Amino acid sequence: MKSTGRVVGIILIALALLICLGSAAWFVTALFSEATATVGGQVLGFVLVFIFIVLPLAAVGVYMLWHGRQEEARMTRAQQERTILNMVLTQGKVRLSDIALEMNLPRDQVEDLVRDLVGKNLFSGAVNWKDGILYSEEASQLKANQKCPNCGAQLELAGKGLIVCPYCGTEIFIHN
Repeated sequence: MKSTGRVVGIILIALALLICLGSAAWFVTALFSEATATVGGQVLGFVLVFIFIVLPLAAVGVYMLWHGRQEEARMTRAQQERTILNMVLTQGKVRLSDIALEMNLPRDQVEDLVRDLVGKNLFSGAVNWKDGILYSEEASQLKANQKCPNCGAQLELAGKGLIVCPYCGTEIFIHN
């Protein structure tokens, strides 16, 4: 998906280049014609057009292009996170390696995406980092049965919104 900032940036840079080329062509033709303007006046006109029109247009275009790329990166990351959430919600139990293969991403990047989802309170479920498995389970079910979805052991509260299985190390993230 293309961002509008990137398209606007490309248009502004192209417009700046066209104005620059047009004013350079005007300067060259005026230089060799029998115009009444002096060479100093022609140079001053070219410099003023360049400083007050071309440079600002190009600067805004470069900024918009950069901002558009940043926006595209954020949209791509959000889409990747949505894909992970959909996989976990539909399948119930997903291996990180399967997610990495399906999304064509390295496993450490998939782990970063999962941690980001947890940090945003968008994922509540269990993660067994050692075995690389994500479990989709409602927070109310995890609180009610207090059993690890991986090994069935009794769970212990490790921090706000985090429960860790003392036996297999599975981390269960819950949010209210």
